[in-house]
Amino acid sequence: MGQETVTTIFATEKGIVALDSPVKLKILALLKNGSSSFDELVEQSGKAKSTISVHLNDLQNEGLINEKIYAGDKRKKYFILNSLYLAYSQTPLRQEYNKHLNDIEISGLNGNSFLIHLFHTIRFGMEAYGFDPRPILKRLGKDVGEQIGHEFKSQNINGILKELTVFWKNQELGEMTVIDGARPGILVTDCYHCSRMPDVGKTLCSMDEGIIEGILSNRLNLILDVHEIECYGTGNGHCRFVIEPL
Repeated sequence: MGQETVTTIFATEKGIVALDSPVKLKILALLKNGSSSFDELVEQSGKAKSTISVHLNDLQNEGLINEKIYAGDKRKKYFILNSLYLAYSQTPLRQEYNKHLNDIEISGLNGNSFLIHLFHTIRFGMEAYGFDPRPILKRLGKDVGEQIGHEFKSQNINGILKELTVFWKNQELGEMTVIDGARPGILVTDCYHCSRMPDVGKTLCSMDEGIIEGILSNRLNLILDVHEIECYGTGNGHCRFVIEPL
C-alpha cells in the first residue's frame, strides 16, 4: 500500500489554499520555524536547486510565502511564511465521534452539559471526517486569550500563571498547577474536555494551548509558544503544557 497523501489547508490574504505536494509542504514546515535563505531550504529539504526554485515561485504566487532582501546585502534573499496553518487531513477518529453523539443523547437538553457535549461533538466530528481541527482551534484559542488578556493584572509570567490557575478553576476547565523550574509549564487534572478520553495517541487540548499563549502574549508583549506534551489523549492522567520562547 502506498504512502498516504496528506492535504494541508492554509489561510492566506487571497483566501484558502489546499496543498498536497510533499515538497511544498516540506518548505512551509521549514519556514514555520523562522525565515530561511534559498540555500538553507535546498540543504534542509534535500532537493535540487531547480526543484526548490520552482516550488518557491508557486508558493509566492499563491500568497503562502514572501521573499525579502537582507538589509545589509541586497543580493541575498530570504523567505518567510505568509500564511496560517488551518488544518490537515488525517486518519478518522469515528469511534470517539460516535461516543460524543451518544453523550449528547444521554445528557438531554440541560444547559451547560449539552453545550459541553456539543463542543466535543463538533471537535471530534471534524476528526471523524478526516479533518484535523488542532491548528485552527489553537489559533481561535489564541484570539480568545488575547481578547481576555487585559483581565489579568500581573506583569510577569509567574504572576499571570497564578491568576490563570484561579481562572481555570472558576470557569470549571480543570484543576491547574504551575510547574516551576528551567522549563516552566502547567499541569491540568480533571480537564473539562479530555479527562474521560482513552489513549488515542495524540494530545487534544490545542484550544487550551492557544488560550494560554494568547493571555501570556497579551500581558508580556512576547512571542511565546505553549504546547501540550502530555494529555489524557496520550494515556497520561493529566494534561501538561510547556512554555517556551518562539
